[in-house]
Amino acid sequence: MSGPFDLLLAGAGHAHLGVLRLWRGGKKRPPGRIALINDGPFAWYSGMLPGLLAGRYHPEECRVPLQRLCEDADIELVIGRLVGLEPTINCLVLDDSRRISAAFLSLNLGSLPQKLPMPQGDMALLQVKPFAAFIEGWHMWQRDPQPLAIVGGGAAGVELALALAPQVPELTLLSTGQILKGHPSALRRRALSHLAEAGVAVREGPAIDAAVNGVLVADKTVVWKGTRAILATGATPLPWLSQAELAVDERGFIRIGNTLQSLSNPRIFASGDCASLPDTPRNGVYAVRQGPTLAANLRAALLGQPFQRFVPQRHTLALLADGREGALMSWSGLTAEGWLLGRWKDRLDHSFINRHRNTRSPVRA
Repeated sequence: MSGPFDLLLAGAGHAHLGVLRLWRGGKKRPPGRIALINDGPFAWYSGMLPGLLAGRYHPEECRVPLQRLCEDADIELVIGRLVGLEPTINCLVLDDSRRISAAFLSLNLGSLPQKLPMPQGDMALLQVKPFAAFIEGWHMWQRDPQPLAIVGGGAAGVELALALAPQVPELTLLSTGQILKGHPSALRRRALSHLAEAGVAVREGPAIDAAVNGVLVADKTVVWKGTRAILATGATPLPWLSQAELAVDERGFIRIGNTLQSLSNPRIFASGDCASLPDTPRNGVYAVRQGPTLAANLRAALLGQPFQRFVPQRHTLALLADGREGALMSWSGLTAEGWLLGRWKDRLDHSFINRHRNTRSPVRA
């Protein structure tokens, strides 16, 4: 890696995958030396994780090999775990002490589940992110199935509960407040019906205060007893990223404007879960939609051209896997469910993977 870089793409999130796809084959790729830094050779697709855990997909169906995608876009791939950022010199620091800088940085690093306070004693906690580590940890747990708690009542927690319920003796879904908060109440009712049919115990109430000696405590009350819990809680920023000298919101996410540039350093772009932009929720749909704007603006930055503005859409489609090859749908207040929606979701998910690895593989029946 001799010589300086013109642009570093940090993280293989949905937005950066879109950038690489649009630049593939030299199409619209800006001039200069560009690299992608990621902690592994694959980009896992979150939308297919429940299906993978339910045994409907193989791992290779749910991830994008980065080497070929980078080669097709004339991008260097650097494998390494990022642990620091020095924004005054646009320098990224890796855990093996490598320091890589560039004229421009683009951060698409995702987020982590919120950790439980005071974890101690006989309680094993498994975070749903990063996905590769989660999948490895889950496979280890499968060797000796035990009662399980999933902490987090959002879409991820619900999908995981429906996928994993048949694989453990007992499963409890713990939600701070009602499950699927922010979604239509009709979708919540549909989800509760599916969870009950799957034998999942749902407990909605205060946030978990502690995980101590085999119990989860909320508001000084024991809400679950056991030794294994999965954290599918709300997003929190990567600790090292929130500590960098960039403008951040009250939770530590990088504040950006509608050109996807940092409000405190215009030579740094951010997108997806690590960024904070008004009217832009943190989910894969918005990250994918940011990809074309990000690709155009990174090109504009390197060429000294005007930037485009990202305008978040008012409504997004939500498709939740029901653990049995069907799906629950929500769109602009309307909800539905069924096997045909599961087939639709399956095709959309495979289409996303195939677009980024430039192959055609059959949709699984």
